[in-house]
This record gives sequence, C-alpha cells and structure tokens, in this order.
Amino acid sequence: MTDTPSFRAAKLPHLRRRKLRKGDPVPLPLTMAAMYNLPGAPAGFAQYGRFDNPTWEGVEEMLSHLEDAPAVAFPSGMAAISAVFFSLLKTGDRILLPSDGYYTTRMLAERFLKPLGVSFDQRPTSSYLDGGFDGYRLVFLETPANPSLDICDIAAVSAAAHAAGAIVVADNTVMTPYGQRPLDLGADIVVAADTKAPNGHSDTLFGHVASRDEKAIAAVIDWRSLSGAIPGPFEAWLVHRGLETLEVRFDRMCSSAETIARRLKNHPKVQALRFPGLADDPSHNLARVQMERFGFLIGLTLESEISAESFINGCALIQPATSFGGVHTSAERRARWGDAVAPGFVRLSVGCEPVGELWAAVAAALDEA
Repeated sequence: MTDTPSFRAAKLPHLRRRKLRKGDPVPLPLTMAAMYNLPGAPAGFAQYGRFDNPTWEGVEEMLSHLEDAPAVAFPSGMAAISAVFFSLLKTGDRILLPSDGYYTTRMLAERFLKPLGVSFDQRPTSSYLDGGFDGYRLVFLETPANPSLDICDIAAVSAAAHAAGAIVVADNTVMTPYGQRPLDLGADIVVAADTKAPNGHSDTLFGHVASRDEKAIAAVIDWRSLSGAIPGPFEAWLVHRGLETLEVRFDRMCSSAETIARRLKNHPKVQALRFPGLADDPSHNLARVQMERFGFLIGLTLESEISAESFINGCALIQPATSFGGVHTSAERRARWGDAVAPGFVRLSVGCEPVGELWAAVAAALDEA
C-alpha cells in the first residue's frame, strides 16, 4: 500500500532526486538570502526573503509528503498555532481548547484572542465529546494531550464538530505523522512543533501547519508573509536533515518506550503510570484504533516532588530539561510549570539510547529516589 509509514519513509530521502540535474548536490543546500536577482516583472520568481526561500520549500516538501497535504513551515509550533488562530478567527467567534493540553495554547487565547473578542472554553481531552460543539467556530484538540496523555476520538470529534459547523484543528506534536494521521481521521488542519521529534536533536525551534483545505492554507501563507512569522533558513535546513532520520528514531523511541513502560508498571516506587501502549491504560483501546504507534512519552507519578527531582537528577541517562523528542532521554516534573498534575508527576521522553542500558539507569535512579 502507498499510504503506509514504511512507504512514506522509503520515499522521503529521495524526494529531491526528481529535481536534480547532473552535478547538483544531493543534500539540500542552505540558502541564506534576503534578496534575489529580480530584473523586470517579479511574478513567478523568488522575490524577497519574507516570501520565498528554497530551504523552506525543501522542508515543506518533506512535511507535505508525510502529511499527504500541503504544509507551511513556521519558526515554532506556537507560531504555527498562532497562524491558524489569527488567520481564520474573527471577533465574535468562540473556540474550544483542551484543558489538559499544552498550557501555552490556552495562554495565547487568554492574553491575545480574548481581548480581540474571540472567546474560548476548555474541556478535558478524555471527555471532549461531552457537551457537543454547537456554537463553536473552531475546535482545537491535542491527542495524546501533553502532559496528561489522555486521548480523544479524532474521528468522532471531527464528525460531531463538522455537523455543528466547526473547523477541527489537531495538534499532532506528540505523535508526528508516523504515529498518527489526524487529517485522515477527519481533522481539517494539523499543527505541530517540529522542534520535537521531527528535528530530533534539540537544537532548533520549528513548526508547521498542514491542511487539504486550499482556503485555509492560503490564509495561513498570507498570515506568515504579512506578519513576518517566517522560519530561518538555517533552522529549516536542520529540520530537513532531522526529518531524513525521523522514521528510524521514532521507531526506536516508541519501541523502547513500550519496554520501559511495562517495566515501570511493576516498580514499587511508581504510584501511577500513563502510557497508551499498556493494556490497562484508560486510553489503550482508542489508541489501538487511531494511532499507528503508542508514542515515546511516559507519565509516571512518584511519591513526592523530592522523589521526582531525585529520580530525574540522579539518572545518568536522563537529561533534566523541558521539551521532548530528542535523541537523548529527557524528563521533567511538570507541576513546576503549573500543569494540573501531582507534585511527583514526571513526563519521561524516551530517546534513542540502547534500551537495556537505559532501563538499567532508570531502575537504579528509581531505587534511590
């Protein structure tokens, strides 16, 4: 089948081949340009660095291939989310946001959309269908939610929201196109922070918007050009390079997370565990239906803040850091950011280390926590 993750992964490194002339570099060149040679009529040519850049276009080609939809690159995940909100919403609109998803999305709505007359409500991801969607212009979902790892039914939410006349936007940062395909499940627009696993090396911020709705994509592109929310060419080049190995890294990370989660479940220091791949996880049955992998994030709750910090800081193979999706395993205590989780809740992002050695380090740190 041509829509399998393996097929998409196989074609990805060869997208440039059909454009190459004899003697052209195989890797994507880094084009650092604010201006272009532009004599005469400008239509149909690269014009100015706020509108055009060949390195962006190379990344967008890759992202479009993975999403099976036109993709527009942005300098961060929040820039991508902002582009959707500010290009598609108007005064008087009402939107729905997940109460347990990434908190910055809610802060953006509170501080900047609300004063412009765009109201918003919040709802837990696990009960997103409850209450219906009448009166909403836009329904924003994040599944699995970060950091709770609760899941909602993308197909069911999309169908119900469309019946009520709403646009459905799905934040797919946690899963990437290899792990979950919201557009195929009915969402109108996907947003993601490619800062995470797509780039994979924790060295640049990036994001994208993807949609099969031509008007939505056109509006997002206009917003990017007029607002100046453009990615830097070097950052785009880094993400392009990261995307070439995403499938390999994602497979390793997800497989290791499944092993680590099963072992964490039986550790006496772990009071609670969230991972969609565990058979007794509340999200497992739905995850099996709508996700192609179970992801690389694990939520574990230890006895206290002190225990959580001791575990994170005492593990030789865990990098204490915010964000996730890098080649190195990382973790943080999410309550320090104000998330509605227990003081001892740890979001563990499993990296690419050999799983045997990683588990040995994690178990040793838990024993001492």
